[in-house]
Amino acid sequence: MRKKRLRVSDIGKNGADRLVRINRKDLMPLPDIPGEDREDDPIRPLTDRQRAIYEHSLDGVSAVAIPCAKDEEEEKRLIQSFLEGLKKLLSKENNWTFLQQLQQTLDCCVKCQACSDACAIYLGSGRQEIYRPTFRSEVVRRIVNKYLKKGGRFFAKLRGNDIELNWTTIARLAELAYRCTMCRRCATWCPMGSDNGVITHELRKLFSQEMGIAPKELHEAGSMRQLRVGASTGISPKAFVDIIAFMEEEIEEKTGRKIKVPVDKKGADILLIHNSGEYLSWIENPAAFAVIFEEAGLSWTLSSDLYGYEATNYGVWYDDVQFSRVVLRQIGIAKKLGAKKIVIGECGHATKGLVVLADRILADDMNFPRESALPLLEDIVCANRIKLDPCKNNFPVTLHDPCSIVRLMGIVEPQRKILRKICPQFREMEPHGVDNYCCGGGSGFAIMSPMNFSDWKLTIAGRMKVKQILDAFKDVQDPSIKKYVCAPCSNCKGQLRDLLAHYKLRETCGIYFGGLAELIANAMVGLKKPFIEWQ
Repeated sequence: MRKKRLRVSDIGKNGADRLVRINRKDLMPLPDIPGEDREDDPIRPLTDRQRAIYEHSLDGVSAVAIPCAKDEEEEKRLIQSFLEGLKKLLSKENNWTFLQQLQQTLDCCVKCQACSDACAIYLGSGRQEIYRPTFRSEVVRRIVNKYLKKGGRFFAKLRGNDIELNWTTIARLAELAYRCTMCRRCATWCPMGSDNGVITHELRKLFSQEMGIAPKELHEAGSMRQLRVGASTGISPKAFVDIIAFMEEEIEEKTGRKIKVPVDKKGADILLIHNSGEYLSWIENPAAFAVIFEEAGLSWTLSSDLYGYEATNYGVWYDDVQFSRVVLRQIGIAKKLGAKKIVIGECGHATKGLVVLADRILADDMNFPRESALPLLEDIVCANRIKLDPCKNNFPVTLHDPCSIVRLMGIVEPQRKILRKICPQFREMEPHGVDNYCCGGGSGFAIMSPMNFSDWKLTIAGRMKVKQILDAFKDVQDPSIKKYVCAPCSNCKGQLRDLLAHYKLRETCGIYFGGLAELIANAMVGLKKPFIEWQ
């Protein structure tokens, strides 16, 4: 029996436990994954208590932990707050930063659905209607046309695109804003230049700034902690100094060389800023940068000041105000040290935020030189500024393209030139470059795991990436052959770590992951030990 197609207007219908139900048999098939042939719900149901407290009627998943409205009066207040916020999004005075892109997408979509086949989440879900890039955009479009335009209610019914604005609609739309990684692959496929990722971003901003609705991991434990402590991970300046001392010991053990990592060096050419998560989870990455920069003879430094050792800016994903607060403090640190430019390590959203989006708010002397580390690493490797032996990386390697660096910024070739030079068995994912799929952890998903959202993130959002990885290594399936997924982005590595564990790809396929700098360091001549440890 053919499944009834969900309509956009259904988002406002009350009474259903969930608008859609995801079954494993409906998902996009994966090659050779044990247990994927089961016919069950891949997403754990919420507990009775969770269902009583939190909104979950979109798809049975809670990513944002939105409290249920207490009564009809509160529902009316929340609806009014939403409408006021929507008016601000469409006002040049209140939203000059993104109004043009938002208005173009609302006005010019022809509903050709070319973007649907570009969306990893829509495809991974087995083509569920609610995950189409245009679905949430059409909901917003109908609300604007009906409730904010003159004669809107009459024309909505006349044209057959009516929609009911109630608390159910708003709660589902808030959750739907967190079923998109904002990878913007849909935008590259759109013949009209519409950008459904911008719709997602603006919705998140509305819910955060006007209604106080945002994932705890992004707001309270993310940007708010960073603004209080200086790092989203909670690393204090004293703890940072201790971490650097530990990193120097690790470097000496691997290289046999004593390297003093420069911290708070005045007047250096480069202030290098990493995602602070690297120091806690993948210290081999900043250690590799230190080894490479020292061997290449660069003038560089790290900063032990608040905001100086943290490239992360969670505001990129949900709130322009939070984003701006963090950017201004990061620039202030660089100016205080007298560095000539900021170089951001392997962190996609931090690079996009500080290099591209920051141009919208940085003026005059605050518009400080800033760039990604990838072109710099390309220059070091391809200009033979350090001695490398490609034979040390003679194992299968594929490259994941971080959306924020590759598709959104156009940094496509530097990392490839490096891998072709130092990895004899490098092979591309298909598709790759600007057409590569998101890892499924973008827009903050990699660090979000409330209630049952992690199940959705791994089984649906990351599904296409798992397929790509398995396809890239299909000629070397033997688990005894160690294989490396190069992911030059801290967030992507967090998602890949969880995907490899969830699908047991390390045990069954011998697939590991890591950054680009580690591969460069591993190929360096004269190391005491291999820089990459297979564990």
